[in-house]
Amino acid sequence: MTHAASSRRFQAFSLGVLAFTLVVILWGAFVRATGSGAGCGDHWPVCNGEVIPRAPSVQTVIEYTHRLTSGLAMILAVALYVWARRGHAKGHPVRSAAAWALFFMMTEALVGAGIVLLKYVADNASVGRALWMGVHLVNTFLLVGAQTLVIWFSRGRAPLSLRGQGLPGALMGLSILGLLVLGVSGAIAALGDTLFPSTTLAEGLRQDISETAHILIKLRVLHPLLAVSVGAFLVLASRWVARVRPSEDVRRAASAITVLYAVQLGAGVTNLLLLAPVWMQLVHLLLADFVWMAAVVLCAAGLAADAPRVVAEASPASSAEPV
Repeated sequence: MTHAASSRRFQAFSLGVLAFTLVVILWGAFVRATGSGAGCGDHWPVCNGEVIPRAPSVQTVIEYTHRLTSGLAMILAVALYVWARRGHAKGHPVRSAAAWALFFMMTEALVGAGIVLLKYVADNASVGRALWMGVHLVNTFLLVGAQTLVIWFSRGRAPLSLRGQGLPGALMGLSILGLLVLGVSGAIAALGDTLFPSTTLAEGLRQDISETAHILIKLRVLHPLLAVSVGAFLVLASRWVARVRPSEDVRRAASAITVLYAVQLGAGVTNLLLLAPVWMQLVHLLLADFVWMAAVVLCAAGLAADAPRVVAEASPASSAEPV
């Protein structure tokens, strides 16, 4: 069952909300990478006990800007939800997608508040901070995914049908899970790079293999290994799904995943060679968001109620043919 497309104004607004959310996410990464998370002390939602900080330091300005933009993102999420409810008939998938987007925006704010109140900022190198960073990353991905689905369904696409999807559904589910695990490892690796920077590549490698290295340094070694393995699985699975769910939307999503992941791997290598400068960390994170969005679109198109199916589904191992 298909639903009517949303108005062009709603489509443009939903796209703008996602774009602004990505900017807020990148600024949040900038806060972490510059060690500005303690710019407002352990106060939340006020900053150093003040609604508007007086004579703020550079770190305070960076952190306070993130809070202001996060608040605006929350307002936009509420507006998107209200518009989705009022502008679409009951049962339209845009309504449920917007509701999930608002839910994850609220949990995003709660996680951010928890990080500040628990003082998991600045030079805190505890395992607890790493766990909260992982939760933060997962919630951020789910937020971006929900907002991506709002845009997708606003264009009149059919809702998802999770039953009876067989192996394609399982592969897409594993791809989503793999990206979440990879994202968590990336968040921990970025935290390790921030807290334990290296002046040379050789020094960084020595840190990685040292038996006395901090747990965050030891964990960051896992990220490149996961990046290669998860990436190979994701590309292979997406190309095979494009064969057994042969719609133009699925093919485009699979092609986007292949290209974006190749670029992302290149960015990861560059980030490693350049010793993780702040600007490269932001590029790396933005590309990770793009890969995630492409995977969400692949699932939305491949699991759509009206997605075409190939009767005889071959094994994924035979998916080496170009999409």
